[in-house]
Amino acid sequence: MAEGRGKDVELGGVTRPSTHQTHNKFIYMTNNDILRRLRYIEHLDNPNMLAVFGLSGLSVTETDLDDMLKREEEPGAMECPDNVLNAFLDGLITKRRGPRDDGPPRKGDLPLNNNLILRKLRIALELKDTDIIDIMQEVGTTVSKNEVSALFRKRDHRNFKACGDQFLRKFLSGLNTRAASKK
Repeated sequence: MAEGRGKDVELGGVTRPSTHQTHNKFIYMTNNDILRRLRYIEHLDNPNMLAVFGLSGLSVTETDLDDMLKREEEPGAMECPDNVLNAFLDGLITKRRGPRDDGPPRKGDLPLNNNLILRKLRIALELKDTDIIDIMQEVGTTVSKNEVSALFRKRDHRNFKACGDQFLRKFLSGLNTRAASKK
């Protein structure tokens, strides 16, 4: 079992279980969930996923990738650490938008939180606020432009709003719906 499995982790100022556990009838998203969903949204097989990791400078073995893509209850499942998901998101930005003109690939942005994940997906997919509103409406959630912009503000801004797991889950579901309709 991966180190740290079963412990609570703090992500985005919110303490949540590091594995699929329920609390108040909600299932928390893990980095593994996000990685799996992005794989389906982007229609990536293992070699393409490894190439995306490579674009960020992180080398991941196919065995480790397979273990991170397994469901938590499957034998051999491995927890996807923040730095690995962060590298995948940075690689996705590079894959979709090309390398940065101003130097080497960006490093960091840890600890990873839902707001940062949403921001990186917005950059990679070149989404505007209205696109995010449309995506959320496709899954039956109404959000205003002000609510969306609050998700992308700095943490110390008075109008900052933390992105919850439920919002991120619905956003990824909306992206999946869009990707399936374009197929």
